[in-house]
Amino acid sequence: MAGLFRRFVGDETGAVSIEYSLIAGIMAIAVATAFPAITEGLQTGWSNTRAFISGAFG
Repeated sequence: MAGLFRRFVGDETGAVSIEYSLIAGIMAIAVATAFPAITEGLQTGWSNTRAFISGAFG
């Protein structure tokens, strides 16, 4: 049983893919958290642009 445990602890196969999965998950959470602020900023920018164009040509 001790040999099986040592072999399990020493086995690093798949460790890199798990690390990349964790990094991708953290990045997805960061993007999902920042998304409302990004869309709000874009909406404000387009609204300002529309108001500027309407004022210039309207």
